[in-house]
Amino acid sequence: MPITRRQLLAGAAAASWPVQRSFAALLPKIGVQLYTVRNIIEQHPEETLKALDEIGYREAEATSGNLEKIWPALKQTRLAPVSVHVDNALFRPENREKLVALLPDLKGKGFQYAVYPYVPPAARHGEDTFKELAETLNRAGAECRKVGLKLCYHNHAFEFQKYGSKTGFEIMTDALDRNNAGLELDLFWVSVGGHDPAEMLRKYKGRVDLVHIKDKAEMPVQFNETVPKSAFKEAGKGTLDWPAILKTARQTGVKHYFVEQDQTPGNPIDSLRTSFQYLQTL
Repeated sequence: MPITRRQLLAGAAAASWPVQRSFAALLPKIGVQLYTVRNIIEQHPEETLKALDEIGYREAEATSGNLEKIWPALKQTRLAPVSVHVDNALFRPENREKLVALLPDLKGKGFQYAVYPYVPPAARHGEDTFKELAETLNRAGAECRKVGLKLCYHNHAFEFQKYGSKTGFEIMTDALDRNNAGLELDLFWVSVGGHDPAEMLRKYKGRVDLVHIKDKAEMPVQFNETVPKSAFKEAGKGTLDWPAILKTARQTGVKHYFVEQDQTPGNPIDSLRTSFQYLQTL
């Protein structure tokens, strides 16, 4: 059911109590991935972003596809622009000029990171996918560095399938130039792919600048994204050990934390509020 402007405003009012600071030891700032509100933000950008601001979110991760539509409203909030998920099509060789043209604009808006967000299933061809992906990231990362941005790769679950003794993720990261490309670990998908998020953070200490925080229901390990909508849970409502994970994240050099929930049972603002309230208690 579409969310009305009245519902959004009601959500913003409910969020306007003083923000507690008990979470400061683990998370000095909490960011939000705006993909969570993708179904409402273009119709109601001011109301949506105001609600997130009033909940207490202070950093934003945007997506390049609708950035221009929401940018004026984002500037009116206390949400600092930190990173952008850039359309994966722009990383193709034939679109190099488009990517190169976009990067200075992102830097000019104040963003610090560009993120390679997703490898479509049709572009996944076994082990070679990850060798080619590393080459793509190294080239694009060099372009990002020229304008003062850092490129990060955002994982899903398919990367954790094994090819011989190594996962696809290991094949890719072994071939990455650390000067050109870092990582944004989506901790939900790390767990779906059969790995402990805290252990993964320790393994890639110093290489993970960004993380996605979202909880997950009990479910079997799998190496694709075809999970039920009910698998996505608000932080603290699922199976992941957030106190241990976030303590490890701070110890291993993570700089920015974005709450994301791909699917929500109702108003995504309500789910984002629930996650924020839980993170305050840690």
